[in-house]
Amino acid sequence: MISPRPRLDPAVAATRLAVRTLLAQALADGVVRSGDLVTVALSGGPDSLALAAATAFEAPKQDLRAGAVVVDHALQAGSEAVASRASRQAAALGLDPVTVRRVAVGPDGGPEGAAREARHAAVTDVASATGSPLVLFGHTLDDQAETVLLGLLRGSGPDALSGMPPLARRTAGPAYGRPLLGLRRHVTRQACAAAGLVPWDDPQNDDPAYARVRVRRSLLPTLERELGPGVPEALARTAEQLREDAAALDHFAEEMAEDLAEHSEAGISLSVPELLANPPALRQRLVRLAVESEFGVTLSRVQTLEVCRLVTDWSGQGPIDLPGVRATREGERVAFTAAS
Repeated sequence: MISPRPRLDPAVAATRLAVRTLLAQALADGVVRSGDLVTVALSGGPDSLALAAATAFEAPKQDLRAGAVVVDHALQAGSEAVASRASRQAAALGLDPVTVRRVAVGPDGGPEGAAREARHAAVTDVASATGSPLVLFGHTLDDQAETVLLGLLRGSGPDALSGMPPLARRTAGPAYGRPLLGLRRHVTRQACAAAGLVPWDDPQNDDPAYARVRVRRSLLPTLERELGPGVPEALARTAEQLREDAAALDHFAEEMAEDLAEHSEAGISLSVPELLANPPALRQRLVRLAVESEFGVTLSRVQTLEVCRLVTDWSGQGPIDLPGVRATREGERVAFTAAS
């Protein structure tokens, strides 16, 4: 008598399906091609470890190779041992190549921002060196909800509130994929337990000195206690809707930029009457798009609004100096030139 096939744990099935879906999308969109290397950003925590296991299983089924990069931030005692353990787990799962990269975290941007910048720089460097066009991160629905809530508390605009996209091409370096954004954090922990994988629990994830930890441990539970369950899911849905709206506005801005913009040796300029004819959301996007495409500079909302005053509230005021760029009203045009 043939023994029944063991039932696949639902959490393992969910993580595999999430990875399978994203890899299929990446192939369909031309982000990766058959035979390419997909790299998992692995910390050793439950989210990235469950992602690594699912990717090791799913990538070969779509004729893709799977590797991993482990970033040692060197911020805690024993971090080297944690990174080494994570690399061994990745190798045991069949990921190859597995690279450990130790980084120096700078002081700018706060501890979370500085660590993230150092991590992404290291991941991009390793992916470029290994020829990997796609890096996968283990962010979950809970991470998405925390990101949106933090953005709300900081008064961020719709771009920030749209959270993290599941798949994002970048102007330089590999694309970023986040297959697990539809799964709750407890699912990844269950997937690890079902697969016999022992994750590392980062003590900083319980340190209330970090705003994200306070949101995770105090604010979100309070909201669910007072308003009922489903708050993280609602925040994640909000992010998805805002991403769709932002994508539409970006699409319209890119189409309109061809008619609004004039290029010259000095830089780029935009028509004031045509900027005025558009609603503020499009006007601001057109300004940001012009500066970013011409100079590679991403303007903040405050900087963008200051430039837009040259369009809506101009009374002869002089040029505006931005990071690496100068904006000047010249008759019926706003001109952007490289800062001297």
